[in-house]
Amino acid sequence: MNDPHNLQLDEMDGDPASGGEARPQNAKDLEAVYDIPVQISAVLGRATMQVSQLLKLGRGAVVELDRKVGEAIDIYVNNRLVARGEVVVVDERLGVTMTEIVKADRA
Repeated sequence: MNDPHNLQLDEMDGDPASGGEARPQNAKDLEAVYDIPVQISAVLGRATMQVSQLLKLGRGAVVELDRKVGEAIDIYVNNRLVARGEVVVVDERLGVTMTEIVKADRA
């Protein structure tokens, strides 16, 4: 089995020789960021309504979202879209499984 501290990160962008930003070359180089907390959000869908409509909502009210049943949900890390996935149940709690990684366009 491969040593996780020797794992090569082939997906990293940038090439120092071509004037790009220097990037870590293995997992050990990333250890400094392992303990940094990030906020993860799973967005089931969105809705837009007027404040007057919002104030009329009560217990049992249904807000229609812009997604259909079975459609992928968006997964954000620090308010940046990073993946899409599906809602799952794990030990009677809701969770998210990633089904697609969204590659960011860096301009």
